[in-house]
Amino acid sequence: MKINTYWPVAMMLALSWLGAAWAEEPKRGGTLVMSVQNTPPHLNPAVQSGTPTGEPGTQLFASPLRYDEGWNPQPYLARSWAVSDDGLSVTLNLVKGATFHDGRPITSEDVAFSVETVKANHPFKSMFEPVERVETPDAHTAVLKLSRPHPALMLAMSSQLLPIIPKHIYGDGQDPKTHPRNSENVVGSGPFKLVEFKRDQHIILERFDDFFIEGRPYLDKIVMRIIKDGSARTIALDNGQVHVSGFELSPLDLLRLGKNPDLDVSGEGYAAIGSIVWLAFNTRRGMTADQRVRQAIAYAVDRDFILRNIMLGTAQAAKTGIHPGSPFYDDSVNGYDLDLDKANALLDEAGYARGADGMRFPLTVDFGWAAVKPYAEYLKPQLKKIGIDVTVRASADFPSWAKRISNHDFDMTMDNVFNWGDPVIGVHRTYSSDNIKKGVIWSNTQQYTNSRVDELTRLAGATYDLDERKKHYAEFQRILADELPIYWLYAAPYHTVSSNRVGNPPNSIWGTSSPLDRVYLKD
Repeated sequence: MKINTYWPVAMMLALSWLGAAWAEEPKRGGTLVMSVQNTPPHLNPAVQSGTPTGEPGTQLFASPLRYDEGWNPQPYLARSWAVSDDGLSVTLNLVKGATFHDGRPITSEDVAFSVETVKANHPFKSMFEPVERVETPDAHTAVLKLSRPHPALMLAMSSQLLPIIPKHIYGDGQDPKTHPRNSENVVGSGPFKLVEFKRDQHIILERFDDFFIEGRPYLDKIVMRIIKDGSARTIALDNGQVHVSGFELSPLDLLRLGKNPDLDVSGEGYAAIGSIVWLAFNTRRGMTADQRVRQAIAYAVDRDFILRNIMLGTAQAAKTGIHPGSPFYDDSVNGYDLDLDKANALLDEAGYARGADGMRFPLTVDFGWAAVKPYAEYLKPQLKKIGIDVTVRASADFPSWAKRISNHDFDMTMDNVFNWGDPVIGVHRTYSSDNIKKGVIWSNTQQYTNSRVDELTRLAGATYDLDERKKHYAEFQRILADELPIYWLYAAPYHTVSSNRVGNPPNSIWGTSSPLDRVYLKD
């Protein structure tokens, strides 16, 4: 067996990880006021993806593992774990004495039930697809049996992706997606328990005194104020009414808040969320079915202009569909720096001559929400320089956009898609030929197919060897950069804004979608 880590060693690693933050003894008590941007549909991440559920959900429910800012797994509900030599068995050794918020013990049966619930109901099917069963030889040992090695499994057992939910509550035969205990009288396993969930207003949490890590959480209470308007959140942070806000990305707001000496504006964290803004092409229809047209458009887009003048220096370039913060990101691929001569030459080569009006052909570009509208509008004058007449097409609302794009009724569209930690979870879905699913948004809506890309994702998703995975993903990224089903613009600049009163603000790869048991108020 390959032993990953044990609790005493992990505790030393955790102390090292926290570093200078532990120079000041964390204080116990106080109420943290935190803003969140949307009302979650409910509070159970086992059956719901997305950060609105994830931010409160990771406080209410613990996962087997947690991750630091260096992509290193750390003990949480699992005090240790081991992977078999053949990679087909992962054993979790659970913390003893851990209980749910109602006092019932957390056992391996709950872990098995949680895996089964997530596998059956969560939209990220690839997370636990190879898990054939979970064996429970005793109350504190869970053994995940796999049909093939699955390197994404460790990340899938962290943060909001595998909350350990109580079998004695959710195993009552009701549909877990609509279970009444998803929003009221929630019985969790995490550092905080639910006091009140008032839609469009707030979520109030209080310390769970019997949390399995002694002395934590430090805070007495967390009040999550639901503030949907970015300007309102900025004002609340500026005047001290809110202590912490995650997933902030408005360039103007970030620059304003950065001038406040009482606030820390940090871009650390969120690499596992891995949000990338991109321009997607329909690879099976019209002009964009031609690889040379896609490459010409990429050469005509000035990514540096976007980063400087639209994002105001708050974002970083993304040359591929793997987030720049990922250990698998390959910066060496062709980034298509602005070159109008190359763009025009490619279109000439493809046989698209300019007409009397200087235009070669028309294209539409869609967008589904206001935040990406500026990039769609930017394309119209920019692509006119190479003879493409762009019509910017807005949808009435997000569902209308999603219906249009998922049914492949588009030429180009602006999009923002998450990596979700491991490429197996959030990247493969965009490029796998078997994931072209009409009517399903954030599948392979580009209808892109390449058998070698399919093979590389299969190979990279079936080995635990990090170097092998990097090699496969490097080739994967080179092929995609050449064939260009998508032109990747930048990594969404998620930031955590926190008051200087806040100690240990979250900076792991999951950002504020990670447990806040270490966070404290300095005074």
